[in-house]
Amino acid sequence: MRIALVHYHEIGLKGRNKGAFERRLQSNIVWALRDVPGAEVVRVASRVLVRIADEAAVPSVAEVLSHVPGVSYTAMGVDVPAERDAIAVAALSVAREEIARRGSAIRTFGIESRRSATEYPERSLDINRRVGELIREATGLIVDLSAPDLLVRVTVVQGTAYIYAQRVEGPGGLPVGTSGKVVALMSAGIDSPVAAWRIMRRGATVVGVHFSGRPQTAGTSEQYAAGLCRVLSSGGGMGRLYVVPFGEVQRAISLDAPPDLRVLLYRRFMVRVAEVIAREERARALVTGESLGQVASQTLENIAVVDAVATLPVFRPLIGSDKQEIVAEARALGTYGLSIADDDDCCTLFMPRRPQTHARHEEIAEGESGLDVPALVAQACAGITHIDFPSASYRPPRKARQ
Repeated sequence: MRIALVHYHEIGLKGRNKGAFERRLQSNIVWALRDVPGAEVVRVASRVLVRIADEAAVPSVAEVLSHVPGVSYTAMGVDVPAERDAIAVAALSVAREEIARRGSAIRTFGIESRRSATEYPERSLDINRRVGELIREATGLIVDLSAPDLLVRVTVVQGTAYIYAQRVEGPGGLPVGTSGKVVALMSAGIDSPVAAWRIMRRGATVVGVHFSGRPQTAGTSEQYAAGLCRVLSSGGGMGRLYVVPFGEVQRAISLDAPPDLRVLLYRRFMVRVAEVIAREERARALVTGESLGQVASQTLENIAVVDAVATLPVFRPLIGSDKQEIVAEARALGTYGLSIADDDDCCTLFMPRRPQTHARHEEIAEGESGLDVPALVAQACAGITHIDFPSASYRPPRKARQ
């Protein structure tokens, strides 16, 4: 039968908690393959095995599993009874299929065998020699044990042999749903989706919050933010996007606060509103897409004055990354195209000509003193709407479920 043998790395380091992480990964894979008919997901010897009833579904399974956090890589192959002849025939079939798929790129090959079941009598080295000779005679390929173009792997576990040559890389990390819930501030730009993905890859379930310029702008950024969340939701960890109409708050700040402090005051209010959502969601932290020194609001001093209003931890997964690294990751995620589209994001609304780059707590407090902070936060929260996404791990707040 066609199989996908899912390997993980970090989960294997969890000691006594390993079983809980494996079960979570298994359930996330079941969720991810919910639209693949006849896919059976079981745990086998520190791996997750997907049995694929429909051969036509093999490419879809490979593509889906490449987006599931916790998956280090997936071996696409077959399983047969742990018998000498069955192993040899299957290994040759897998080799020929890979040759047909990759063509002239394959000139050399190697065999790598492992036995997790000691009752199988043949040693790994003997499997390598016997199967390797069969493939060499049948295909004419040259044996190369150091860096072969084609590597056929044979794994014998509990009376079954798993044979594969195609390896599909996954995102690694931890399964979503194992590290709690966070609220991520989601602009429609390049950085914040990458930050949300990085924290999702650490096992967190992500709830996004997007600050729209409405009613001062048309709000088209909301569509792009929702599109970015939809891309991220393929990993199963993006549950909901809250949309906050923030234009009136920005207008009030622009009228009553010093121009050079506007951006920092905007961000302080964003943190306050995000924490209201986090309390409702029972989230344990906020996530932003800031990178140290990238723009004026992201200096050490300015980050400190914004964080001063936070009561939850504020995670910045991109803090040490440069723009080229972030762009490369956005391209790989598939978010870059949406992120560079023209929109009316609130970040460009009422922008000062010369923003403060090294703000002090005293001047921020003075600049905010003329604002009715609780009223403005309440005003922003009153207009919040949300969009839900299919998720392996997200559960809405209890109040919303009633």
